Amino acid sequence: MDRNTVESTSEWQSLPLVVGFGAVCITYYLAFVAKKPRLVGKDRRFRQFLCRHCPVLTEKYWPTFWCYESRANTIVQSLLKKPIRLQYRSEKIQTWDGGEICLDWQDNDHSQLHPNPKTRPTVLILPGLTGSSSDYYIAHIANDVGNLGYRAVVFNNRGNGDSKLKTARTYCAANTEDLDFVVNHIKKHYPDSPMIGVGISLGGMILFNYLAKIGQDCGLKAALVVSTAWNVFKSCQSLETPLNWYIFNQLLTSNLIDKFKQNVELFKSHLDIHVDHVMKSRTIRDFDERFTSKVFGYEGVDHYYQDASIHEKLDAVKIPVMCLQAADDPFSPEAALPLDEAQQHPNIMFAVTSHGGHIGYCEGWFPRKRSYMDRVLNQYIDAVFKYGESELV
Repeated sequence: MDRNTVESTSEWQSLPLVVGFGAVCITYYLAFVAKKPRLVGKDRRFRQFLCRHCPVLTEKYWPTFWCYESRANTIVQSLLKKPIRLQYRSEKIQTWDGGEICLDWQDNDHSQLHPNPKTRPTVLILPGLTGSSSDYYIAHIANDVGNLGYRAVVFNNRGNGDSKLKTARTYCAANTEDLDFVVNHIKKHYPDSPMIGVGISLGGMILFNYLAKIGQDCGLKAALVVSTAWNVFKSCQSLETPLNWYIFNQLLTSNLIDKFKQNVELFKSHLDIHVDHVMKSRTIRDFDERFTSKVFGYEGVDHYYQDASIHEKLDAVKIPVMCLQAADDPFSPEAALPLDEAQQHPNIMFAVTSHGGHIGYCEGWFPRKRSYMDRVLNQYIDAVFKYGESELV
């Protein structure tokens, strides 16, 4: 038997193994990965509203086959999604304590659906931990809002976007004063414009805390939070596992330290903040213990995390809020979601996908364009503005 014959025979012998492995992968994907999201909430009317006007929530979510694992889904989306460069109208506003906030507007003055700027609906967007209007996921949301005919406003937290940190005060998940200031600022200029709030990751925590604190007078018709940490203690436990720390935690901590370095002169006179100690933070929890909790006057990081967590505040929310979460989110695993509590309160509806990671939601063979998250946001925003007044209120 010559060499070519031996090699050919060997290849044919390995073929059943390859086919068998492929069959197992496909079977697993179809059985455990590609699933319809679970809708969890008390209000049948809210559920029917979503099923009627957000058909994406009644269909299976098909994650990209080769990156459906939670960390891969998260990373691939951030690396491959096509960037969008938007021309915002930037507005810098001064806060009550001398701080500065940058609002980036997509006014959409060419909207044919809502040509009158006074009544054109507005979507207020809150980015993640160190995010801003230039981040890929925020730019896509703002662009899609414009395509729907509405106005988008991105709320860049102090020191983010084009704003400068002018006081020894930053932002945190529990503090809602800046968001209250921004909502009132927008309503002052457009009192007849209905408004929806959209919060991503940390932005979702700030938004939800605001809704729980203000209640019915929040100035918003409805809200949507995505990839939000509900129980901060459990989120920290997940992010401090070795692999998640290596992939996510240390990078985010490094970004926070970089922000601190840029403004270190503002904090050198702060009696409770030790600059060198902050610089040596290895985790988000370290940074929050040594910096964030000090800036906002908490007794310690546990005190801050207790105040920031939103899993026990569902009953205080008085407007409809949809919560898009992935069960495999490394930042907020399924065990941290208050699903049982959601079934006791009428204004909350969770849409939980089996996969999706953290702000990932890749779909299609090459996830470069619109994601599953984008489709959910578009349909929900459009549905609330068009039908919410008659079907939700």
